[in-house]
Amino acid sequence: MTERLRVDVAIVGGGIAGCSAALQLRRNGLDVCLMEKGALGSQASGVNFGGVRQQGRHFAELPLARRSREVWSRLRELIGSDCEFVPSGHIKLARSDADLDELERYAEAAAQFGLQLEMIGRTRLREHYPWLGEHVIGASLAPQDGHANPRLVAPTFGRAARAAGADLREFTTVVETARDGDSFRVRADGLEVSASFLVNTSGAWGGAIADAFGEPVPIETSAPNMLVTEPLPLFMTRSIGVCGGDVYLRQVARGNVVFGGGHGWADLGLERSRPLSEVSSRAMEEALRVVPRLESALVIRSWAGIEGQMPDDLPVIGFSRTTPNLIHAFGFSGHGFQLGPVIGMIVDELVRDGASQSSLGAFDIGRFGGAAVRRHVAAANPENGG
Repeated sequence: MTERLRVDVAIVGGGIAGCSAALQLRRNGLDVCLMEKGALGSQASGVNFGGVRQQGRHFAELPLARRSREVWSRLRELIGSDCEFVPSGHIKLARSDADLDELERYAEAAAQFGLQLEMIGRTRLREHYPWLGEHVIGASLAPQDGHANPRLVAPTFGRAARAAGADLREFTTVVETARDGDSFRVRADGLEVSASFLVNTSGAWGGAIADAFGEPVPIETSAPNMLVTEPLPLFMTRSIGVCGGDVYLRQVARGNVVFGGGHGWADLGLERSRPLSEVSSRAMEEALRVVPRLESALVIRSWAGIEGQMPDDLPVIGFSRTTPNLIHAFGFSGHGFQLGPVIGMIVDELVRDGASQSSLGAFDIGRFGGAAVRRHVAAANPENGG
């Protein structure tokens, strides 16, 4: 027997974006049903690097990152846990004069958005971070950036949304999304939901929903390759990235060093991903060059998750161009973790006010002109999970 629900907003996808949207909408009085084919946060939101990073973002995205960083500061107040968020600061390392020039140009431009970055020369770098490799000649520091535990964030937002009265359905695979008169019809296993608004927060699968409403996008599939070491004595005081994005590292309170670089294997249809040994080996080599102290560290686990990658590295956020009351928020291209909390606020603004206080023009789905190419992508996106 099919269960039938009528709600104000149906959300497809239970990552950070979907769960934070469910929370905001429900706290503002709307009836919400979220459907997730697996467990909350089991895809890109839960298996990424965990960077809470503003530094290095595309300037179109930086205002969103600035706004989201304010939310991270009050995460415990918002959802009852800080999800191991640590404002450790983030240093981006230069290994050549060209890298230094790049960092200086970025810092100058970022200041116009209110992001103050501090340039660090070789001498000071050696004084404060003696564990860095000798080939590192400088860095830029974003003191307010940091990292959190990605396995905790989406589920914690989900629990808060449920506590507020939102209906979150895990292990519920959506098989149809369609317009039905003035409403949307969403069908899943044994469930049919009718809603005034439909929110597409389906990550790498978001393109399929957009396609169903006549908005094909060139979304690709990527699988960032991640590793973690055994617990080590604490020494890595900052979250680390490098110009070029070959590798990124952070150390958690338990002492484990989480790092990544390159891409593994993923199959969108099978909903499976795995790390590749050759990619993991290269990531370990790069990690050793940046932090030689890791030479004797034991890698205890590796993994890969499925990400949706857009050709311009920018997500799709905003109203549909073809269908009233359809809202997209997907394709975060390996750096949606930090943005997740504010995406819920943006979705809430779009539903209740018809517009967001954040500028979304750069993320409009119409920028692709209907192009639809989907394939696996091997090109690295610098610092996955920020």
